[in-house]
Amino acid sequence: MTKDRFRTITAAEDSDLVARAAKRIGGEWPEFMLHDPVAVHFDDCYDKLPDYQFVIVAADDSEPLAIGNSIPLVWTDGLENLPDTGWDWAMTEGIELNRSRRPANKLCALQIVVFGENRGRGLSRIAVEAMKKIGRERGLEGLMAPVRPSRKCEYPLTPIDRYIRWTDSDNRPFDPWLRVHYNLGARIIKPCPNAMTIAGTIAEWEKWTELRFPESGEYIVPGALVPVKIDIASDTGTYIEPNVWMYHTLGQGCPDFRGV
Repeated sequence: MTKDRFRTITAAEDSDLVARAAKRIGGEWPEFMLHDPVAVHFDDCYDKLPDYQFVIVAADDSEPLAIGNSIPLVWTDGLENLPDTGWDWAMTEGIELNRSRRPANKLCALQIVVFGENRGRGLSRIAVEAMKKIGRERGLEGLMAPVRPSRKCEYPLTPIDRYIRWTDSDNRPFDPWLRVHYNLGARIIKPCPNAMTIAGTIAEWEKWTELRFPESGEYIVPGALVPVKIDIASDTGTYIEPNVWMYHTLGQGCPDFRGV
């Protein structure tokens, strides 16, 4: 599949199409991932920032194959100082920036979801390229991404700072999602260890995961990148997800991963 066989359609161009695709997102994530309280701002993204929300469709069809969400931000400090709160920070800061009507200098990826039956067609790469194109067309100098490593859930006990240093036989990132960004010119900046915080009661976590949590402790949950902490005394379960800050200097080439 080559990218000229696909089209990008933004919410500004067809809000109904993008809204229809957005309704499918929940079926692609573990249930607990749908309960980050910051995610309520997605509605504002679609309504107030439609140029930055898009779907990928086949060139000869209009059925959404993937969806991408991004948000303009201001970041003038060094990239090494990007917040540990990653995704939650990006969404909150981006919404506030839009409300203040201050100009942005960066674009930040919020998510790319390839709908299940379309995986393996190179759509993740096409979606990242589409996001970079959106940033370039609006004069933004870089694309930041708090990337959720796609295979980290298979290694929930491995610290994120070690996981991101794993490489394949070609010295590229071991993780497929990190590798997609890397192959398109991004470099790994650092982990953002507190990228998302999801909390709930024990009953809620048992409903979300279909597991039982009979005592306090850390539990490995399918789809989670790190264990979920359960505290019976306070009737709370807390999941703090680590992501990885990556950065595309728009228009630049691919750096050497060994410099990470």
